[in-house]
Amino acid sequence: MSGPSPVTPNHRARILVVEDESVFQEVLSGLLQEAGYQPTVAGSAEEALGLLDRDSFDLLVIDLMLPGAGGLELLRAVKGRDPDQMAVVITAFGSVESAVQAMKEGAFHYLTKPFRHEEVLLTVRNALGQRNLLSENRTLRRALSWRARDNELVGKSRPIQELQSMLDRIAPTRSTVLIQGESGTGKELAAHAIHHRSPRSHRPFVVVNSGSVPAELLESNLFGHRKGAFTGAVAAKKGLFEVADGGSLFFDEISSIHPEVQSKLLRVIQEREFLPLGAVESVRVDVRIITATNIDLKELVERGLFREDLFYRLNVIVVNLPPLRDRREDIPLLADHFLRRFAEENGRPVPEIKPEAMLALTRHTWPGNVRELENLLERAVVLGNGSAIGLELLPEEIHPGEAAPSDIPAKESVSGEFSYAQTIASFERELIEQTLHRAHGVQRRAARLLGIKPTTLNEKIKRLGIRSPRLP
Repeated sequence: MSGPSPVTPNHRARILVVEDESVFQEVLSGLLQEAGYQPTVAGSAEEALGLLDRDSFDLLVIDLMLPGAGGLELLRAVKGRDPDQMAVVITAFGSVESAVQAMKEGAFHYLTKPFRHEEVLLTVRNALGQRNLLSENRTLRRALSWRARDNELVGKSRPIQELQSMLDRIAPTRSTVLIQGESGTGKELAAHAIHHRSPRSHRPFVVVNSGSVPAELLESNLFGHRKGAFTGAVAAKKGLFEVADGGSLFFDEISSIHPEVQSKLLRVIQEREFLPLGAVESVRVDVRIITATNIDLKELVERGLFREDLFYRLNVIVVNLPPLRDRREDIPLLADHFLRRFAEENGRPVPEIKPEAMLALTRHTWPGNVRELENLLERAVVLGNGSAIGLELLPEEIHPGEAAPSDIPAKESVSGEFSYAQTIASFERELIEQTLHRAHGVQRRAARLLGIKPTTLNEKIKRLGIRSPRLP
């Protein structure tokens, strides 16, 4: 259940009033309508449940003394369907015990007859405010949940295990880190992981896209400026170093930073202080520097394109990210991770990946690395519209026929011709056998890694005559 959407000023809250006395029906509906709400009236619990079957309401106002099924029974039924449904109950004067019981059952608050108009409106306003707060918290938790998952490098391969171990060792330190890797390998994710595993995790993680900002703007962005420092500086502005104080500052594409800014960056790293534009006093900061590059900085130093002294300041701890082609066994896990994320973002069921498609993914050379896989699967989820992902939803360059010949040993048929079907069957057998071995012979776990149903895997094992792996 996704939970309620917040009631905004542009959204007139829909309120269901469950009351059997016509006088109170008219009073409550008129009062709520005059206050800008959209009231609907039901005279019994049965009628209210019928309305809830067909529509949704931001708030229920329920009289506990209803004919037939009472208000308390209705409240229990409503909370059984949707625990997040906000409700206020009405009770007769002197029957507060039943109202207290209703609050134990999940009611937000209660009103006693006869009630004052101001009291009704205040209670309704508070109930809707509480509903908004719960909705916002739920949205924030969902976002943080995705962020937490995205801030981890997905995989179980040896290169990823070694990388995770290294990140765990360096995260608690203050040392500057240089992350090296091809485009799309997840350098920013690694930087996030270092920050979130460090004592600085409660402080800001600030990203500087070094290559996308001109030198004159980058300097102002990094160090800030004082009012009147240049034309247009009508107010003082904090730089990213000051914003990141106590946390981490991540320079993506550090190789493209302008030489003039390189010298000032070197001073900040050495002195832990900087001078904002137009200022006369330096600002001291405690910032951990994390940088990333897909270019060999040492080669740039030799060519005179990068300061040697800055290179040695940055080159304290070096983290090398493996390309995806060197950890193909992580592709099923990555695929599952991305499919679940994009399915949730697009409000669709999580699709399966057909074996031939998974085989193609594991055979591809992935020049764009994890980012290429991520983009490809987002496209497949959107175009597939909830259906299983087969070769038809993958770009042609991913198809087995386009893979590197050295990676795909074609099978020759009895007639001497190369058989596409036999080749695919051979790949499928190899993929399943390897996955079963990784899953220690547990078919359900292997099916999850392959992205297919356990029944589908069982059928393929029988058809291909695959035996369970011998485990140590």
